Amino acid sequence: MAPRKTKGNREQSTVPSATTSVRVTRASSKRAAQNSFSVSELPEKKPKKAKRAGKGKPKEEPKEGRKEKTKAGDESKQTIVIEHCKQCNSFKTRANLVKEGLEKSVPGITVILNPEKPRRGCFEIREEGGEIFISLLDMKRPFTPMKQLDMDKVIADIIDQINNK
Repeated sequence: MAPRKTKGNREQSTVPSATTSVRVTRASSKRAAQNSFSVSELPEKKPKKAKRAGKGKPKEEPKEGRKEKTKAGDESKQTIVIEHCKQCNSFKTRANLVKEGLEKSVPGITVILNPEKPRRGCFEIREEGGEIFISLLDMKRPFTPMKQLDMDKVIADIIDQINNK
């Protein structure tokens, strides 16, 4: 519906009313700020922080701190590292099978999955800072060397090697 005509002063119609809006963009607000300040009065810009490549919280570095706690508490505890690729879910299922099997059968063992960024096409089970039990590297799809492994036999072999030490 059209606004009503006013019968009084014609001067009010020449003044912009409150309903008309002026478009404000980022560029126009920057120009307005530059015109209102001189160059010496402009605030200093803070240097931008570098963007992180990963998402979420930053990675914690005290992974070694966790290892020291286990060694300080009990010398008999061993740490097994399982490094598995994140390319396919079959790596993860096999790594979880090995982890559960080792934790059930060997008392006082610590099993860590991917403490660092894993290599592509990698499935490796090793003792921390020492012996490598299984190392399958640079596998291509369909990952047949890993899929042909009998995981129960692999777990039993690792347990034997741990107990013989």
